[in-house]
Amino acid sequence: MKKIICILIILAFAIPLAFASGSKDKKPSGKITIYTSMYEYVTEAVKADLQKRFPGCTIEFVYGGTGVLQARIASEQASGRLGCDILMVAEPAYSLELKEKGMLHPFISSERSSLAFDYDPEGCWYPVRISNMVLAFNPARNARNTVPNSFYDFAHNTGARGAISMRNPLVSGTTMATVTALRDKYGHGYFDALGSQRVKIDYGSDETLSKLESGECRVAMILEESILRIRQVNNSRLEIIYPTDGVVVIPSTIMIINNKWSANKNTSAAEAITNWFLGEEGQNAIVNGWMHSVRADFPRIPNGSIPTEEILANSIPVIWDNIFRQKEDIRSRFETGILSSGR
Repeated sequence: MKKIICILIILAFAIPLAFASGSKDKKPSGKITIYTSMYEYVTEAVKADLQKRFPGCTIEFVYGGTGVLQARIASEQASGRLGCDILMVAEPAYSLELKEKGMLHPFISSERSSLAFDYDPEGCWYPVRISNMVLAFNPARNARNTVPNSFYDFAHNTGARGAISMRNPLVSGTTMATVTALRDKYGHGYFDALGSQRVKIDYGSDETLSKLESGECRVAMILEESILRIRQVNNSRLEIIYPTDGVVVIPSTIMIINNKWSANKNTSAAEAITNWFLGEEGQNAIVNGWMHSVRADFPRIPNGSIPTEEILANSIPVIWDNIFRQKEDIRSRFETGILSSGR
């Protein structure tokens, strides 16, 4: 009887340990769909790295600007289920909105202590890449001292009137973050000034780059990564201006959709992929895509850029809650300001 009792006690301890070990060693599998605003040339490279790391997973990226993805998700909510498991958008404001709606899965990442930027304390969202809104010009057509070197002058230097360009904040999350930061810094009159400048509104970075190359625009508000890429890939002569009144630093976020809303209800794989993005392997892919790492210990910066710390030392703060709570008002006032020029 004593032997039987001893065997039962041993089994009582051994079985849970065996299950725990099996769970720990289980490799992610199944399908994962990721909605992302990252440019497709980045996602294609990232997808190849992810498939090597997670061979048991079928990973699909669906690309769209943040505004397009928000509209898609709003439409999908009516069906009670989204088409994605992970969402990667341009800035944290939309993450705040989805968390408030109870659509996000809290996940405490093992990489969180290495992050140099804020994240949700409950783990509903994390910064995954850093984009910087800057100015750019073509030195083959204009001298640096003849074009606006600050965001203020971008909207007020009459010498550039009719020859400035920017993305549409109604579809671009990074531009929405930028115009909100500039409104907070300079007031709603900033939008009216842009209208008076007859700013050209573009629907893609390629359009903006083309206007700079051709000389149609003398200076443009654009993401640093777009200029870094075209300089390296196309040997472009376009140059970055880090605005004297501050760069707008935009931490783009990654979120896991909770099982109630997710497409494939594959939380374990989504957590593993999120950890990969936040870890050194994922951040290496991000920096290869000409964006800055979110990690404090990451040794590299994008090719052709300046140190992240130097950019942060002169940056314009963004109040993410303002974008979340005041989004419609900002959109309306921006449109009114642009249209006030009578174009």
